[in-house]
Amino acid sequence: MIVRVARRVMNCADTVVVATDDNRIVSVCDEYDIPVVMTRDDHKSGTDRIMEAYRKLAKDDSQYDVVVNVQGDEPFIDPEHIKLLLSFFEDKNVDIATLCKPFPIDNPEERLDDPNRVKVVLSDDSTALYFSRSVIPCLRGIPYSQWPGKHQYLIHIGIYAYRPDILSRITEIPQSSLEICESLEQLRWLQNGLNIKVGKVCQSSIGIDTPEDLEYVNSTLHPELD
Repeated sequence: MIVRVARRVMNCADTVVVATDDNRIVSVCDEYDIPVVMTRDDHKSGTDRIMEAYRKLAKDDSQYDVVVNVQGDEPFIDPEHIKLLLSFFEDKNVDIATLCKPFPIDNPEERLDDPNRVKVVLSDDSTALYFSRSVIPCLRGIPYSQWPGKHQYLIHIGIYAYRPDILSRITEIPQSSLEICESLEQLRWLQNGLNIKVGKVCQSSIGIDTPEDLEYVNSTLHPELD
């Protein structure tokens, strides 16, 4: 899976490196000639791991224009999504970029109030106003069952891109009160005044987090893995 993710990202990025604290992953990357860097095993977030790897790779913050954090459990990551993220940095005011998708109102298995489905609200210029595990915004005076059909709710997709100096800065900022409340590190960035550009896409990748996820992919989507 790690090899597949890395190869897909190679379709749209100049430099691709796997950051890990697991020697087994290092061995697999070496076997398939995938660049890899070993990091500490005590990082509190993926962002901190990315920062350590970046410091080991870059001579200074001018060597790379943008750093993209792609999770290793996203074998169906769409290279076009990464290209979209990178395009946002043509605007010098963008510090961080991420993605979202509309909540699928026609899928009965999707629950808008699922706290694992992080919601985001945007400004008119598509910068993040707030992320929450709760349903935001609240539609006052409308029965909850009707909310999905009355407003386009946006579900956050957890892929980030940063300017190198911003990546360095956010790993040095202490946890914020909102981040602690919601257990969402992007709230630390917002609370400290950083600009997060949010692109809208039609659908997200299929992440593989459990053995059941892998079984589903192998049984229903296997041809797409070729």
